[in-house]
Amino acid sequence: PQTLPDGRPIPLLTGDERPMLESWLAFHRATLALKCAGLDDAQLRTASAEPSELTLLGLVQHLAEVERTWFQRVLAGKADAPHLFGPTGFQLAPDRGIDEALAVWREEVARGEELSAARSLDDTGRIVDGPMAGLEVSLRWILIHMIEEYARHNGHADIVRERIDGVAGA
Repeated sequence: PQTLPDGRPIPLLTGDERPMLESWLAFHRATLALKCAGLDDAQLRTASAEPSELTLLGLVQHLAEVERTWFQRVLAGKADAPHLFGPTGFQLAPDRGIDEALAVWREEVARGEELSAARSLDDTGRIVDGPMAGLEVSLRWILIHMIEEYARHNGHADIVRERIDGVAGA
């Protein structure tokens, strides 16, 4: 795939549905990693603005949980897959830094790609908890939701990153 000067893949602008969805998800995943690049542990633990405790490290952990939930718990039916960083992933542990969080996140991304590659967009899974527990969703829905989830949180990451060192946009 073609890349932007910052190394992120350019999402497909034309073509079939599945490659387009997957390319947009890859773009947003790469955007999250870019937002964390070049920062030290203290910076990655810097909260966005009071009263929020949202941090870049927390966002990485949260999105690892999101990857695990939608691809393993819902799509693959492994409802008992344990949480990696707690139910939401936002809580920080003093002894866990960005290297560990990014490694876990990358493992969850790879596992999600593996699980979805073996299925059609029409294959389904069941939501395991929350207000929509028990509802059936397709892989198509999951990919669209994941793009939305990353886009929303990358917007948060933009604000946090700008507060940390003035770097805006990506």
